[in-house]
Amino acid sequence: MSSPQTLPRLVPPAAVDPAGTASLRAEVREFLAEQLSAGAFTPSVDAWLTGWDENFTKALAAHGYLGMTVPVEYGGHGRSFIERFVVTEELLAAGAPVAAHWIADRQIVPSVLKYGTEHQKKEFLPRIVRGDCFFGIGMSEPDSGSDLASVRTKAVPVDGGWLLSGTKVWTSGAHRAHAFIALARTAPVDRDNRHAGLSQFIVDLRGPGVHIRPVVSMNGAHHFNEVILDEAFVPDDMVFGEIGAGWRQVTSELAFERSGPERFLSTFVLLRACGERMAAQRGAADPDVGRLVARIAALHQMSGAVAGALERRDPADIPAAVVKILGTTTEGDIADFADTLTNDTADPEFAQLVSLAVDQRPGFTLRGGTNEVLRGVVARGLGLR
Repeated sequence: MSSPQTLPRLVPPAAVDPAGTASLRAEVREFLAEQLSAGAFTPSVDAWLTGWDENFTKALAAHGYLGMTVPVEYGGHGRSFIERFVVTEELLAAGAPVAAHWIADRQIVPSVLKYGTEHQKKEFLPRIVRGDCFFGIGMSEPDSGSDLASVRTKAVPVDGGWLLSGTKVWTSGAHRAHAFIALARTAPVDRDNRHAGLSQFIVDLRGPGVHIRPVVSMNGAHHFNEVILDEAFVPDDMVFGEIGAGWRQVTSELAFERSGPERFLSTFVLLRACGERMAAQRGAADPDVGRLVARIAALHQMSGAVAGALERRDPADIPAAVVKILGTTTEGDIADFADTLTNDTADPEFAQLVSLAVDQRPGFTLRGGTNEVLRGVVARGLGLR
């Protein structure tokens, strides 16, 4: 009789020590209280996408809350992934406007540290730490969905660099950012290995041959963009990583994009408002609020565990996908739950939060890879397909 199959552990062991991070949390909360009392921001849902505020970013930089994991020699603070996790959790829980620097700090910093040249590290890292340089991500394309292996943007070698031609879409903040890292095909498609022949390039979004068109949401908001590359020149010193290694680099990068607290705290401000309304007896008590709080607590542990894996440089693509699936589903469930409480129109601020959450809800399970695709990633990681 064969022994039962042992499935791999989906989430690493817990990594965040509450006692060891309590003083840092208190410090960040004090900073946020000061910013709120000064009227520097109004708490909002999904503020890591919608809350572009370069003044707030500068204030964070002045307090050492940007580029926390960047080594001191590149202008950073040399702190741990866990410490950065604590700071970002507090910012997101407060609904702070962190969109301007979000991609640069979350994704570009660790990628440049891992794959960037010495020139690229010195060029970009100190500016990101100061809150002077903003990035986008050039992965998705029209008709590609979450299938990044099907990208059609091409990079052709020329004297001194490369010419990139193609279209990227859903590029958050491209109309305000300075650069993005674009995934392009540098070799013909290999039918036996569709992920081969892909490379990454750091593209100046304000350079010649780059055309940015707004993608306006149904509610009139402009966060996303279509970026058209028309033989945009990228010098050789802005090739990112190795030519042909783009897929390996991208999958490593996606662990940072999918596992962070923004994947379960986008609507936390709204959940807190629901709890406060019930505590103040401004609405009927509902046990579902407790169930949602419990899910957030579990996701806090899971996301912190992935941060610990990244700190140890352990593979984290599978647990990151798990956090993204469960977290974004919870965010949407919070929006739906709060929407059932808006019959009382005497609280316009609460109604506005609910309206914003419901508007943003469809994007939660789409951006960063659809949950349907990520379930396939998890299944493959478990050896089930």
